[in-house]
Amino acid sequence: MNRKTSLTVMSLAMLGAVGTAHAQSSVTLYGTIDTSLTYVNHAQGSANLWALGNSSAGNLSGTRWGLKGSEDLGGGLATVFQLESGFDPSTGKSGQGGRLFGRQAFVGLSSGAYGTVTLGRQYDPLIDLVQGITADNYFGSAFATAGDVDNYDNSFRVNNAVKYASPVWSGFQFETMYAFGGVAGTVGSQQSWALAAAYNTGPLSLAAGYFYASNSPASAGDRTSFTSTSDGTFDGPINIGYQSAHSLAIARVAGQYVFGPFTVGAGYSNAQYRRDGASQFTENQKYNTGQGFFNWQATPAMLLGLGYSYTKSSGDTSASYHQVSIGADYSLSKRTDVYMTAAYQHASGETRLVNEDGTTSIAAAQASIGSYGYAGTGTQSMVNLGLRHKF
Repeated sequence: MNRKTSLTVMSLAMLGAVGTAHAQSSVTLYGTIDTSLTYVNHAQGSANLWALGNSSAGNLSGTRWGLKGSEDLGGGLATVFQLESGFDPSTGKSGQGGRLFGRQAFVGLSSGAYGTVTLGRQYDPLIDLVQGITADNYFGSAFATAGDVDNYDNSFRVNNAVKYASPVWSGFQFETMYAFGGVAGTVGSQQSWALAAAYNTGPLSLAAGYFYASNSPASAGDRTSFTSTSDGTFDGPINIGYQSAHSLAIARVAGQYVFGPFTVGAGYSNAQYRRDGASQFTENQKYNTGQGFFNWQATPAMLLGLGYSYTKSSGDTSASYHQVSIGADYSLSKRTDVYMTAAYQHASGETRLVNEDGTTSIAAAQASIGSYGYAGTGTQSMVNLGLRHKF
């Protein structure tokens, strides 16, 4: 082979290597299976319940499988995607209303210098930036707000969403999101939008955000459900009577501080279910919630936690919900852990419930722990003994 030919072959090889580098991609198959032996005192009225698992909502984590990946486009730009499907480990049925990829389904572009834009079915910015520094991040649903009226436990996702996540600048990051309602001639109907910001430096983490979703237009007639780009957060008797709301607005703030093996955190939320002429309630309904938690990393494998939540509703009806939660999580390996969570809730006052004929009426408030949706009496307690595996 002469020198000219050798140089030509080397040049082609180098070009091929550069093309391969620009086209580098990765796809990851992953998942989590979380199931438990569960006991609920006053699961339906005064009746108790023994059950296996808690559907795709899970306890510490929602059970799911998914695919995620990226492709290097060169110049610091990459394509990213994620498809995630929730399912009930006790039956194998799909979660999130039977959607194939009900948890997440999006594609986007990511740049280390300019941030990430994603399009599809996604979590809102409050989940991305606020939820991670709450008790829910460690011990899940048993530590969530009563009825999950403020989406503390990730009860919903948002369809048709365009989301921007900034890079992290010296511990600061922000996100914005807008979801198209898709109603011809009525731009604002069924739309959602949100924004959130977080600051994380050393042991201190702070975050806050605001979320808004609108229901179907009043011109479509009286409502009996929440039809929006957002799924809504109606997980039981605490707020089910307000699914005919014109809109849902949630403001949340949270913080946590880590010192040695201990973590303390607190949060506040205000959730408003606003009415119009097509709603089945007479005044805007508000839920104000204050929460706190204390975690102890007793050993490298053992995490212990204690949480308290107080929710007060006002407006159309008035009720109070006190909830105390405890948890213990023990890692058997990097991917498998066993856990115990327990919670007790006391409810008082009145709320609005849905009758069998679809109308609503005011009745005594019922205790309903976290996002599980069981409709109890004035009190309810729950114990979960579970196993979680990640792959």
